[in-house]
Amino acid sequence: MPENKRSRRGIFVGWWTVILTGIAGGTGYGLYTLGISAFFKDLAAELGLSRAVTSLASGLGRLEGGVTSPLVGWLSDRVGPRWWVVSGLIIAGIGMILMRYIGEVWHYFVVWGVLIGIGLNIALTVAVDKALTNWFVRRRGLAQGLRFSILSVFQIISLQVITSLVLAHGWRDTCFIWGFVMLAMVPFTLALIKNQRPEYYGMLPDGAKVELYETEAGKDMVGLGVEYASSFDETEFTFRQAMKNFTYWVLVIALGLQNIIVGGFTIHIIPFLTDKGIDTAVASGMMGMMVLFTIPSRFFGGIIADRLRKDRLKFLLSGILFLHVIGIGAFLIFENTASVYILLACYGLSLGGATPLLILILGRYYGRTAFGSILGTTLAIFAPLGLLSPVYCGWVYDTTGNYHAVFVTFVIMAAASALVTLFIRTPKKPAAVASV
Repeated sequence: MPENKRSRRGIFVGWWTVILTGIAGGTGYGLYTLGISAFFKDLAAELGLSRAVTSLASGLGRLEGGVTSPLVGWLSDRVGPRWWVVSGLIIAGIGMILMRYIGEVWHYFVVWGVLIGIGLNIALTVAVDKALTNWFVRRRGLAQGLRFSILSVFQIISLQVITSLVLAHGWRDTCFIWGFVMLAMVPFTLALIKNQRPEYYGMLPDGAKVELYETEAGKDMVGLGVEYASSFDETEFTFRQAMKNFTYWVLVIALGLQNIIVGGFTIHIIPFLTDKGIDTAVASGMMGMMVLFTIPSRFFGGIIADRLRKDRLKFLLSGILFLHVIGIGAFLIFENTASVYILLACYGLSLGGATPLLILILGRYYGRTAFGSILGTTLAIFAPLGLLSPVYCGWVYDTTGNYHAVFVTFVIMAAASALVTLFIRTPKKPAAVASV
């Protein structure tokens, strides 16, 4: 039963969760999605792998995320997210430490593709998003925007540190060090991530004052929480109700296409840049610039989303997705240094805005009750795309010697993604509102 307490003074607990998960996400994915680009060629050369096969391990990590995400989401809805974040950080940290000792190709696939991939997917995706969705309603966009902005800052920092470590000590020692960094975050996770909604700790979402919503004598905290959320036009759907909703599947198609672009290009950014004769350290800095551009779209995109009606969110999402068309199109037309910077800037802005906006839209449209299961299923659908996309990029390079066909494919997908988004319709209130 919820505790019959009132909001405590001081910083709202939810904001500490935002800070911690932003740091953990930026550090973990700073190695897994960005850092690997800094030692991609060295790793491939040492293990005797093509770019397509080297990319496959990261793709496997995304595929495993699709397998685990629905289960983690379902369990987070029922028992809370804390222990999934903790266990995932431990698994990922151990996997990074083991990277120092791999000697065979299958070692690489098991450690990087399975252990680290599963660990980060369990710790830093659905469970984290469930925790923040539980604790924020009116300020959910600000919370997610701030979290992803912190994540971007720590990705930039991580990428530069990782690049320096790789150049000085090699990729094996770099992964070894990073494993202990991840393990060091476990105690903070235990202290700052809560298993239940704030109502169960005598608080309301967003740190709102409880007394302002006590409209009925004797109403318990859960009832107050439902009243508070409904005052911002949030309706609870069950998992089945969401799966039967047409709008959900339009979202899946639009963001699935965007996921293909992101899954393939991110891993190949530094190889793509160094193929053009750019020094690895300079290429790392350019990739850091790209991540820097994710910050304004993540932060201000969240703030704007908080102020938009539900039926207007699709226009914001479509505009963000269309930035891919501008960036990739500019590069295909000009293929010079200036167009590379335009590509990276637009890619960063689009990448930064799309993921948190998907989370916000799912929360606004379908509520908090089944959010973990809904998001987990969405990521499961995206997972095969995350497996195939980087492999496709590597295969194109291995067979043609460049990435031109990749960019042509991606600009078509980006245009289709932005267009499909415009067909989104605000879900109608279900006949039977989901119970809390």
